[in-house]
Amino acid sequence: MARSFFSDGHRLMENLDVSRTLTELADLLEIQGASPFRIRAYRNAVNTINSLSRSLQAMLGAGEDLTELPAVGDSVAKYIAELIETGRISRLEEVSAEYPRSLVQLMRLDGVGPKKAKKLFLDLKVRTVDDLEVELRAGRVQGLDGFGVRSADKILRAIADHRKHAGRFQIHEVEKLIAGVLEHVHAAPGVGRVKIAGSLRRRKETIGDVDIIAEFDGDGTAVVDHFVAYSGAERISGAGSTKGSMVLHSGLQVDLRVIPPRSFGAALQYFSGSKEHNVAMRTHAVRQGLRVNEWGVFRVPDGADPASLGKEDGERLAGDAEEGVYAALGMAWVPPVLRENRGEVEVAIRGEPPELVSLEDIRGDLQMHSTWSDGKASIEEMARACIARGYEYFALTDHSQAMAMVGGLTPERAREQWLEIAEVQARLPEILILRSVEVDILKDGSLDLPDDVLAELDVVVVSVHSLMDQDRRTMTDRVIRAMRHPSVDILAHPTGRLINRREPFELDVEAMLEAAAELSVAVELNANPNRLDLNDLHVHRAKELGVPVVISTDAHSPRGLADMRFGVDQARRGWLSPADVLNTRSLAEMKMWLGRRG
Repeated sequence: MARSFFSDGHRLMENLDVSRTLTELADLLEIQGASPFRIRAYRNAVNTINSLSRSLQAMLGAGEDLTELPAVGDSVAKYIAELIETGRISRLEEVSAEYPRSLVQLMRLDGVGPKKAKKLFLDLKVRTVDDLEVELRAGRVQGLDGFGVRSADKILRAIADHRKHAGRFQIHEVEKLIAGVLEHVHAAPGVGRVKIAGSLRRRKETIGDVDIIAEFDGDGTAVVDHFVAYSGAERISGAGSTKGSMVLHSGLQVDLRVIPPRSFGAALQYFSGSKEHNVAMRTHAVRQGLRVNEWGVFRVPDGADPASLGKEDGERLAGDAEEGVYAALGMAWVPPVLRENRGEVEVAIRGEPPELVSLEDIRGDLQMHSTWSDGKASIEEMARACIARGYEYFALTDHSQAMAMVGGLTPERAREQWLEIAEVQARLPEILILRSVEVDILKDGSLDLPDDVLAELDVVVVSVHSLMDQDRRTMTDRVIRAMRHPSVDILAHPTGRLINRREPFELDVEAMLEAAAELSVAVELNANPNRLDLNDLHVHRAKELGVPVVISTDAHSPRGLADMRFGVDQARRGWLSPADVLNTRSLAEMKMWLGRRG
């Protein structure tokens, strides 16, 4: 039984904790074989919760009726209230008495859906990922209906991937979990500047723990005590005069460092990392007779052994501001997203900081979906949402017919959609709606729509959605063959990965990017934080090869358009400038690029 988070009346549950619990209930109900309509209702409610900017607990405390929220019915509202008041949902406990909650982890493995999880439990008594691995290696899973040797091998790989990502949170999850903590730290008496450091500040796609730096002049014990009293803490890992550490209900560890004003900038630089960047910084400092640490930049006294010096010995040159730390070392300030020791130190020493793309540079979005396939909003609703973001153009890219399970477009339905696009375009002349389809790349590299349909599209986006277990050579040949089609403009989410869920399929990314350069095909950086595909290293390689990168949200609702910022962060980690990103171009420039082949 789950412990009560709120029995003392002072516990806090974040919205993400609520949505995760409801997702768990929906998953268990799917394993149980409950009504798909009820399951869908829970999942729709989860989507609503994930889009909220306000705390559900605060809304209930203010006496608000949760059923007024979209997709939140009476039963879901009741479960949310029960969870927030008691830390448990009785319905979840009823279902988990029949099917253990640990089965949900099996569903997170690529190749194991609800039906297979149920069969593994009923036939082999598999409850956990560890149990499943034992049964797989003993050869007992392979004999079950619906599995087989190939399926078993795929699941074993998925288990290895699952363990590799254990304990790491996706960046959008961490942002939600940490918001309340930051507000709490800001409220500590006497605290000045408060900043996020670590991998979250560097905008890495997954986060192991969060570092917070708080400025305070004097003994920091009271600040740390305030920090660890946070109502969303599951347990306290440590508390002293300069550092506190706690673990949230979600399992995310959060560390606080209390720093005096004179050293705040140095501490921010140091704890932002990466370790490799800091080592390069220290090496550069030593060459100049300096040393840099979390307390500042200091000149080493003549004849002194640096190893024998105290943390603040020597003439202090900088420390209160991060920019001053870099300046004291004769360097330009390095944006946190670049601090991975991939050449940024040398560039900063030369005083040549790169120009990085920003969210304000984006002029349009070249992948999104509507109710014509698996989107949640109409064409006009998506268009108006793009107008609200100041875009000049967008491409509507509903799926093609191979994705029949989500209403993929046949040639006939594509032409019907064009009629609606024309109607919406007439009402909204302030934005250009580009006719497009996210066309499936079929098994042999051919495309899922006939050439006459492709020829009538304004922009052709292609991607792989099936047969992702092909070997490296086969998959690479398949993708490059598709890119060679003269109508293709953009290769979407090129490696097919789902962060913390599905590894990239086997693809020679270098060969793909070289082909893109040769064929004048752009590659997508899918901004959905579950994908962020291409990754930062691949994005940087695209830049080196001169391949245009498109940052697209793959939005399935107006809310999804906000994911653009995650894609921009990833692009910045890959050193992309505005000139490297296709959809920073004006409407006239975009039209010119789309007509590049004459």
